[in-house]
Amino acid sequence: MHGMENWSFPTTYDDNYLPPSGSRYWFPVRETMPAAQREQAILDRLQQVCSYAYANAPFYRRKWDEAGFHPSQLKSLEDFEARVPVVTKADLRASQSAHPPFGDYLCVPDSEIFHIHGTSGTTGRPTAFAVGRNDWRTIANAHARIMWGMGLRPGDMICVAAVFSLYMGSWGALAGAERLRAKAFPFGAGAPGMSARLAQWLHMMKPTAFYGTPSYAIHLAEVAREEKLNPRDFRLKCLFFSGEPGASVPGVKDRIEALYGAKVYDCGSMAEMTPWMNVAGSEQSHQGMLCWQDVVYTEVCDPGTMQRVPYGRRGTPVYTHLERSSQPMIRLLSGDLTLWVDDENPCGRTYPRLPQGIFGRIDDMFTIRGENIYPSEIDAALNQVVGYGGEHRIVITREAAMDELLLRVEPADGLHRGGGSALEAFRKEVAHKLQTVLGIRTKVEIAAPGTIPRTDFKARRVIDDREVFRSMHAELQRNG
Repeated sequence: MHGMENWSFPTTYDDNYLPPSGSRYWFPVRETMPAAQREQAILDRLQQVCSYAYANAPFYRRKWDEAGFHPSQLKSLEDFEARVPVVTKADLRASQSAHPPFGDYLCVPDSEIFHIHGTSGTTGRPTAFAVGRNDWRTIANAHARIMWGMGLRPGDMICVAAVFSLYMGSWGALAGAERLRAKAFPFGAGAPGMSARLAQWLHMMKPTAFYGTPSYAIHLAEVAREEKLNPRDFRLKCLFFSGEPGASVPGVKDRIEALYGAKVYDCGSMAEMTPWMNVAGSEQSHQGMLCWQDVVYTEVCDPGTMQRVPYGRRGTPVYTHLERSSQPMIRLLSGDLTLWVDDENPCGRTYPRLPQGIFGRIDDMFTIRGENIYPSEIDAALNQVVGYGGEHRIVITREAAMDELLLRVEPADGLHRGGGSALEAFRKEVAHKLQTVLGIRTKVEIAAPGTIPRTDFKARRVIDDREVFRSMHAELQRNG
């Protein structure tokens, strides 16, 4: 089809294929073809995927019948965004509740299921992912291809330093490393004392690449220094991240690159969308993330209308699997916020790009006195202040009738030891920086280094205690 290498549905890949070592591209045709030509191929594929889902998944048949959509009506990409309703995570949970455990959007027989993963389920019903045997091969091939784009090659050692559990990130990175014929080094994360051991192992093994979350990489560098080790001595060539925003935020990205003396690549859409590296930076285009449109078709949409926004505008990503057959996601609403462009990419790939990565979840956004604020913006601002110690907590509080933003921030050890006027100057600099970036006054409190809890996984830095104010107010009203 259109000269695209190995592109069929359901997918078939030659697991022995590797590009010539000097090639920048895994699939030169697929990655560099004119966008209009690729879009025609994507339309053909969407027709196949929608017909397949309609025939095999009662979930889609029911949802589309209600919306008055039938796959035979799909004649253009405009039809796709106008006629096909979005799927929400709530829809998936409802389907799994009514048709446990995998929902009625599972399109393969039970015997085909190879891996089971899912969300942790800290809030509401967990969502179970059933990944078919062929889909696992497809995920491994897609991730190997995208890691090749990051400059990784067979024989490179890739350390996977993320929790091995239901979490898809670590397993996807491992599957890609194995398919790439790299030396897989699945160290994991999360157990007490594990970070100190990891620092020692990295110092000994000198891997090429490291996978984890941005906040964990910063935490690990701190621990390494406590162990009298310099993270630059690990001799990493690159670090690639998913699981949380940060790797595209200039302040965070620059800090990690400086700590390790290595390139940082942002990647990762959603666990449901695995191969989650379907948005990922490449070796030459490592500012932000490319949308690898022939793996997962990404639309950046207006959150109100669910129609694509023009390039250069902000919106929420809506994702569609083009290569998955077990639980295909078709127009899954991410709930994240991003901005997309269609500029020329330094690597020569003709994909749209998210130059600032994914800012964070729209739900993570909070509003203080009419200003919309994203935690990632605060991370970025702090990482640009000299003397920042690497950890903070955002506390949204209420004084009288007004919401207030309070920031507890750790200065660097040396600055803290200096005390007095230097600390006060740092506090004022942080307050000024945040006012400039956010447009609101922020109270800043200094916390002693090491007193704010660290994370081995995803950073959870926002504490909203307005609810305390509301419940007290309601109690007073009742008793008044």
